[in-house]
Amino acid sequence: MSLPSTGSETQPWLVVIDPQNIFAAPESEWGSPFFAEAFANIRRLADAFGDRVLVTRWMPTADRSTSWGEYFEAWPFADRAASDPLFDLVIEARDLSSHPTLDLPTFGKWGAEMEGIVGRGAHVVLTGVSTDCCVLSTALAAADAGARATIAADACAGSTAENHAAALQVMGLYPPQLTISDTAAVLAAA
Repeated sequence: MSLPSTGSETQPWLVVIDPQNIFAAPESEWGSPFFAEAFANIRRLADAFGDRVLVTRWMPTADRSTSWGEYFEAWPFADRAASDPLFDLVIEARDLSSHPTLDLPTFGKWGAEMEGIVGRGAHVVLTGVSTDCCVLSTALAAADAGARATIAADACAGSTAENHAAALQVMGLYPPQLTISDTAAVLAAA
């Protein structure tokens, strides 16, 4: 469970994916029962990464004339204005980063915007929610873009324990771009 060598002097970035009320609140249809446990590890990592922490938010602003329209029909509780407190960061996450949040209406957060912040071909440590949706989508897009991603498994929260394990298994099929690790190993390598 060690970090891959990036072959450069650039230090990795910690990416905290979507630590929002909608994914953390027990009463939310999308609330992960593992969020609090994962967040304790996210906090430890964020403290070690200093100003190399980027926090993302999923926003309900996708074009409803696409398949996102059907998505919001299936999940009407989430079809709200982007200003709704449901999409706010959880209180504990508001001080994780000195950078503005990266707000996107997509599952995967890797793209030109993130690459512009962390760098092309960067090494990122992925954490957050949910392992089986936004973390997985971000990791696969990062791999396709030539980035190196370490998934800190115990700093990710899945929708269920089974879905968390399944997502980790899938991401584990993509070495050397994707590496499954844990908080202790990431901190030891930092």
